[in-house]
Amino acid sequence: MKLKIAILTGGGDCPGLNGAVKWVTKSVLDPKLVEKRSVSFEVIGVADGWKGLVEVDPDDPKSCDRYLKRLDEEIVRTWDRYGGTNLGTSRTNPFNPKNDRSEKLIDNIKKLGIDALVALGGEDTLGVAYKLHKLGIKTVGIPKTIDNDLTGTEYSLGFDTAVNVIMEEIDRLRTTAGSHGRIFVVETMGRHAGWLALHGGECSGAYIILIPEHHFDMGKVCELLRERRGREIKYSIIVISEGAKPSGQHEFLRNGKVDEFGHPSLGGIASYVAGEIEKQTGFESRHLILSHLQRGGSPSAHDRLMARWFGIAAADMIINEDFGRMVSLVRGEITSVPMKEVINKLKLVDVEKYYDTERYNGRRSIM
Repeated sequence: MKLKIAILTGGGDCPGLNGAVKWVTKSVLDPKLVEKRSVSFEVIGVADGWKGLVEVDPDDPKSCDRYLKRLDEEIVRTWDRYGGTNLGTSRTNPFNPKNDRSEKLIDNIKKLGIDALVALGGEDTLGVAYKLHKLGIKTVGIPKTIDNDLTGTEYSLGFDTAVNVIMEEIDRLRTTAGSHGRIFVVETMGRHAGWLALHGGECSGAYIILIPEHHFDMGKVCELLRERRGREIKYSIIVISEGAKPSGQHEFLRNGKVDEFGHPSLGGIASYVAGEIEKQTGFESRHLILSHLQRGGSPSAHDRLMARWFGIAAADMIINEDFGRMVSLVRGEITSVPMKEVINKLKLVDVEKYYDTERYNGRRSIM
């Protein structure tokens, strides 16, 4: 018996996606393992996430060539070395109430003869996979989000590389900050969860770290900066999540755009904080928005390793018919959790455990 597996990546790109696709493919097609199974597999990669499965015309060869790519061990051999996603991605939501295309999605999956579907993504992408599972489509999820805010797993692909990018960019900022005696406010991604800002700030030795889970007081930020300046330190680095909020205020929106999953585009908090610092203290301040730089570049060693482990685990789940679940890392071990436990929940920073609300930084006690 031969089964067809489809793999897609949804939402924002990040390092580690290509590696996970590689290891799903290699694991199900491994000749030595095939000999031990009663089933063999065919693997296809879907271009542009859910958009590809919605827009492909199974009866049109040109359309299939556009959106579907046959994968084998030779094709994916070097994929784990590269960032982004070779399959392409999108933020298409087939279940969007304003433009519901779920019936076409399911019809295309059946016409294409797809027996199992592997979805790599965050809460939104996995939410679609879970809805399909409830409708009878066999799905498996792999966690991907540089925010590392998915529940049910201690790690999501892309997080380690993104933290390294933050650290490296702040290392570069220090030379100009020190030379000019400036305050630099660095804005990271992190809509609801502050893991990127917290870990990136801790790794780079930032003086102040501001996260969505704890609203900050602008007066206190300035007080901390005056205290530091009094110790003859001429510059400071502040790291702030895009979703962080001053007490009594709302998130800062970049524009009025909302994606298909209902998320507004955030941004601008770093500019506000830098402006308020100059206004209240007179200290020269600048801001920097790292934005998509955090998603870029080759995957770190840790993301390559996790991509391998997650991809192999996803292949095992398909072989064992363990569907409707997401691969996860729990207490250092690879396992899986039901996708229904992942969606509509977020893994937020435990402020009491990890954050010092007096210093606006990571805690200095681990006991």
